[in-house]
Amino acid sequence: MFTCAQCAIEACRSGKLDQMPKNCPMHDPAFFEQVLEEYFKPENHDFFVASAAVEAIGYGQWPRLREVMEFARRMGYTKLGLAFCAGLHKEAAVVDRIFRKNGFEVVSVICKTGSIPKDRAGVPQQFRVRPGAYEVMCNPIAQAELLNREGTQFNVCLGLCVGHDSLFYKYSKALVTTLVAKDRVTGNNPVAAIYCADGYLKKRLELED
Repeated sequence: MFTCAQCAIEACRSGKLDQMPKNCPMHDPAFFEQVLEEYFKPENHDFFVASAAVEAIGYGQWPRLREVMEFARRMGYTKLGLAFCAGLHKEAAVVDRIFRKNGFEVVSVICKTGSIPKDRAGVPQQFRVRPGAYEVMCNPIAQAELLNREGTQFNVCLGLCVGHDSLFYKYSKALVTTLVAKDRVTGNNPVAAIYCADGYLKKRLELED
């Protein structure tokens, strides 16, 4: 079992492979050579190099929103898809405006598209945000399929719920990047819970029996 998150050596970064922990995955160099070949496939190579270029050129200077645009431009993408949460409609409008101002065509789809009540998707009352009230389901599969229909070249996920985002990634034909990760407690800043894991938010991170 690999435990990179608990590794204090990081031989992978230093290149000191003689210091690898016993359970380090790098003890199987043939695996990594095989994986390396994947980066040279036509559908991967330019994408990967463009990622590295954006990382290097904009390092510590460009916010992620700028990185998305710089990456898309390097890849020659002109038509972007924006799948967003209804709770971030205002933010989606800002992103849409900035993308368009920088020359991109933008297709945006809200999570509540279809206006389908949750009961039709088999969601029981106890798993509703407001039990007993009319509540429309999030529809990430429809979001992906609508963007597929429009032929978007690169899709941007903005604040979809945990799990809903996964279904969106699964059904999207275009590759996806996440601009905003939903976190209602921290103002959509999930890393805040990590920084406060031993302090202010400790109790909120404990699973109930």
